[in-house]
Amino acid sequence: MAPRTYFVSRHPGAMEWAARHGIQVDQQIDHLDVERIQPGDTVIGTLPVHLAARVCQRGGRYLNLSIDLPPHLRGRELTADDLEALGARVQAFHVRPID
Repeated sequence: MAPRTYFVSRHPGAMEWAARHGIQVDQQIDHLDVERIQPGDTVIGTLPVHLAARVCQRGGRYLNLSIDLPPHLRGRELTADDLEALGARVQAFHVRPID
């Protein structure tokens, strides 16, 4: 099976932001089942660190949707325009546990 790209988010603003930036995905999902990740797959989103590590352990590539979010915006649903204004970006990380 060919490598797949998953965009993990339940937020419409993040999905619109990704589309505006030409990010091509095979599947948009609300929640990631790490067991579906195969070597060569790419996962884009904002995952808890232990799940990002499992993606990497399974041979996947993890791209974090990084947002420098000020405290007054926490818990608020952000639009694609909000994400643009906050300088949202996709950054590659290789995550692994120390022990």
